[in-house]
Amino acid sequence: MITRRFLIVLTALTTFAAAQQPSIHRLDGSTISPTEIDATITRLMQAAEVPGVGIAIFNDHKIAYLKAYGLRDKEKKLPLTPDSVMTAASLTKSAFATMVVELVEQGVVDLDKPLYQYLPKPLPEYPQYKDLAGDERYKQIMLRMCLDHTTGFPNLRAFNDDHKLNINFTPGARFAYSGEGIELAQFVVETVTKKSVNDLMREHIFAPDAMTRTSMVWEERFDSDFANGYDEYGRSLGPERRKTADAAGSMQTTLRDYANFLQAILQGRNPDAKTRELMLTPQIQIFEKHEFPSLNTETTDANRRIKLSYGLGWGLYFTSYGRAFFKEGHDEGWRHYAVCFDKSGTGILIMTNSSNGEGIYKPLLETLLHNTWTPIEWEGFTSYDQLPPRPPLKLHKEVAVDPKLVEKYVGRYRFSPEIVLTISRDGNTLFVQEKRRAQAGAWRRERAQVFLEERRRRIQLRARQLRPRDHDDPAHRRQRLSHQARELSRRYHVK
Repeated sequence: MITRRFLIVLTALTTFAAAQQPSIHRLDGSTISPTEIDATITRLMQAAEVPGVGIAIFNDHKIAYLKAYGLRDKEKKLPLTPDSVMTAASLTKSAFATMVVELVEQGVVDLDKPLYQYLPKPLPEYPQYKDLAGDERYKQIMLRMCLDHTTGFPNLRAFNDDHKLNINFTPGARFAYSGEGIELAQFVVETVTKKSVNDLMREHIFAPDAMTRTSMVWEERFDSDFANGYDEYGRSLGPERRKTADAAGSMQTTLRDYANFLQAILQGRNPDAKTRELMLTPQIQIFEKHEFPSLNTETTDANRRIKLSYGLGWGLYFTSYGRAFFKEGHDEGWRHYAVCFDKSGTGILIMTNSSNGEGIYKPLLETLLHNTWTPIEWEGFTSYDQLPPRPPLKLHKEVAVDPKLVEKYVGRYRFSPEIVLTISRDGNTLFVQEKRRAQAGAWRRERAQVFLEERRRRIQLRARQLRPRDHDDPAHRRQRLSHQARELSRRYHVK
């Protein structure tokens, strides 16, 4: 009887507490309760197979709701928290752009000065930009073009068949999303200030905005609470322990920290109102039908009504509720989205540790915010219930591998004068880091199969490093793996 009374009292208290929580205001003035928010997010996570979701909702220019759902580590059953460190992916670009615009207002750099004029030698004489030799259009590229994605660069040179950097149209002529443009801006800003981008971000963004668990590189202190990324099949990709700062996507942050960053922008605190207005003023109207592939030339009038455009580091569109600024983050195992409306100070931040995360953007935006203005087709977001069935995973037999054999893969391998891979080991997992001279020596942490056929894929050697063959018993598989290790070392190992 005591237990029953206790449960009745507890239920009543819980119900009362939930009733006391303030409702969240949506764009159209309607409200949604925390209980409804919880139910919506839980349902969508389960339906779309998303392990962890962090949500921040903004009302009246401040954080009104902040909560993490699900798991940061499925294997260990560890819950995602508002302070779990996650890879920000391209949310990094907007934070970087915000810092750069502050430097512009301080007179450190100029938006419209050709970037090559900041450098002590011609841009193509730097190893990472040698591909631009012979194309004088690089002299037309300005900081403004890097931040509004009109440089003419591809998104990443790795997407080109020859993996070389090139200019595809007259700089400034049209929008074409480009991480390469952001990285050029980083190179120039670091050269001018003689400071690393990590130091600049800490000084201008992280410290002022109370982003206490954010950095452009991985830090040991993050080990206490971090999230693993998960692919479409729910396989863990682990965290991204970035060692080199990359303005295009290396930032490690949390739901709470990035929400603080957005709140500072909404309130005109950091940057100040004048700088903020410069940053959120349209620089280029967007008529391209899709954001990706970035160099696709197909156009549309579908987004004219919302005046879809790009500011300095932020996407922009205009509605009956006023101007909205937005940014997405997309990396393997990480999907994030942020959008805020100036006039009402209403907005939302969605952070997920899953490649399936984009599938819940549309229902979350429409249910939690009543935002039906998002250029969903342009951004390429397909709702989870409209995606085609995933192809079945290839079956693999588990093979016990001698740790000594695994160790044979560890080392440095040169595949070309520009590309060196370093393979390191953590237990029975191998990781690959790629160093490209063409990327200014920037290390990009990659996950790959043992055979280095695929990049950015984590390998569990005990589970799926070998493709099954008919009549191929474990002894034969181990023999083949040993042969591959010897061949890899013989052909590419750097002595």
